[in-house]
Amino acid sequence: MDDNKNIRKPDPEKMKVLRSLPVDIKQSLTKEEVNAFLYEEIWPDSLSTKLSQFLDIEKEE
Repeated sequence: MDDNKNIRKPDPEKMKVLRSLPVDIKQSLTKEEVNAFLYEEIWPDSLSTKLSQFLDIEKEE
């Protein structure tokens, strides 16, 4: 059985941004929020709120 086929690789740029966040912000992120940041196009509101001061997030009107 080859389980490695299902492993997703994060975008290196997103990893760079995640690593550059202040420690207190990184520590406040849940596992689900980190996964959403690295792999999903649509983030949960909690993640958007936590990162709003660091990222330029366009709001849909």
